[in-house]
Amino acid sequence: MLEVATLKSHKILFLNTLAFTVCFGAWMFNGVLVTFLVDNQVFNWGPVQIGWLLGIPVLTGSLFRLPAGMLTDKYGGKPIFGALLFLCAIPMYLLSKADSFYSFALCSFGFGLAGVSFSIGIAFTSVWYSRERQGTALGIFGAGNAGAALTTLFAPTMLNKLTNNGANIEGWRQLPVYYALILAAMGVIFLLFSENKKPASSSKTFIQMLVPLKHARVWRFGMYYFLVFGCFVAFSQWLVPYFVNVYYLPLVTAGLFASMFSLPSGVIRALGGWMSDKYGGRQIMYWVLGASTLISLMIIVPKMEIYSPGRGIMAKRSGVVKEVTSTAIVVGEQSYPLKVKPGTIENYNDQTLVFPNKLTWQEPVVVAGQTVKKKELLAKGVTRIFFQANVWIFAVLVLVLGSIWGIGKAAVYKLIPDYFPDEVGVVGGMVGVIGGLGGFVCPILFGYLLEGTGLWSSCWMFMCALSLICLVSLNYVVKKMMSEKHPKDMRKIEEETVNIPL
Repeated sequence: MLEVATLKSHKILFLNTLAFTVCFGAWMFNGVLVTFLVDNQVFNWGPVQIGWLLGIPVLTGSLFRLPAGMLTDKYGGKPIFGALLFLCAIPMYLLSKADSFYSFALCSFGFGLAGVSFSIGIAFTSVWYSRERQGTALGIFGAGNAGAALTTLFAPTMLNKLTNNGANIEGWRQLPVYYALILAAMGVIFLLFSENKKPASSSKTFIQMLVPLKHARVWRFGMYYFLVFGCFVAFSQWLVPYFVNVYYLPLVTAGLFASMFSLPSGVIRALGGWMSDKYGGRQIMYWVLGASTLISLMIIVPKMEIYSPGRGIMAKRSGVVKEVTSTAIVVGEQSYPLKVKPGTIENYNDQTLVFPNKLTWQEPVVVAGQTVKKKELLAKGVTRIFFQANVWIFAVLVLVLGSIWGIGKAAVYKLIPDYFPDEVGVVGGMVGVIGGLGGFVCPILFGYLLEGTGLWSSCWMFMCALSLICLVSLNYVVKKMMSEKHPKDMRKIEEETVNIPL
């Protein structure tokens, strides 16, 4: 790595970030395209098949991150990154010819290699910057995550134009061709203007490169990255069908809302890198995991409408029902007023409701001429609880969560060069594999959770549980490290905690 950053370092960082942005946009391509094709009934795919098509590119881009990182450490980033861009352009072009689930899946497996650009770029960027500036540099590089937002933002509009708003549905096949051309053009630019550089560990054998993977710390970093990156990738695609199905939004609008999640998360990663350099990656991760748990908990409650028995009316004495109207029941000489069903009940979806709303009314269960006994039910009570899960509030919370995960992604990759300065490619590749697997596993898991529970918000229940597990794990490890390095201080802290009056 360089002790002082130069103009050449910044040029490589720019090219790495630009190439990563292009690759990430291609990697997330299925999130928009598959939703469009299913929504327009081009293919009859269910939630599980959709989950697989969203997850397959992520699987490819995850599994090959470790070998890609090792090859970058061995041969440098220029030849590896350039070759990747050309290689991904081929299956992306062939996607325009796909006409079945299996051909779609095969092409998706191929262009999913674009996901390994992350481990290549991380390793190639690290060798151009000193340890003190690696957090900021890697954070800026990670802003290429914004490629996902560019796809969700512009691809739906392009699909509408290419298909003439559905009149020429086969026009969708032009979009993969455009993406393939962009990948190939970026490959040419990268090979022409970048310069190669290898780390000090490039002389090691591939077996020697794998030695750091025996450390539990690598796998712990991977678990954190499974959350902040893998789940980010999953939701970059899953939020499009989420908004379409839960809030009945058009595809273009759903893509815009999804981009509100992914764009800030990518851009703010640069800020996360700077914060990690200044305050330390572990401190930032505490804040990220705590906030992730809280926000996920806030959006667990699904959009819902519940009808439940409420307070009814019972006869005070026996008699014959003389009259039944919408406002009262008359039994003998006794009149029982009814609480009328509100007329505004059908308009609640058009209002902006933050909290759950309750309505109650009563409905007669007897008819005129009927003989009733004392304490017999005359009218049943109905309680309606309606939670709108307002789309704007939901979108803001999702935007905040995406931004927090963006900071967390930078924090994890700040920790890697701190502990493994000469094996960033290998360790970063392995952590990237685990994180990327989150992007593969989660859409499929979300599909099964949706099938099993019938609740779209079941994905947030999983997020809340995962965030809490990561937070507890981090806290346990930090306490253990403190006990080993500063046993006297830890005993004093524990004694003070025990003696706190309740």
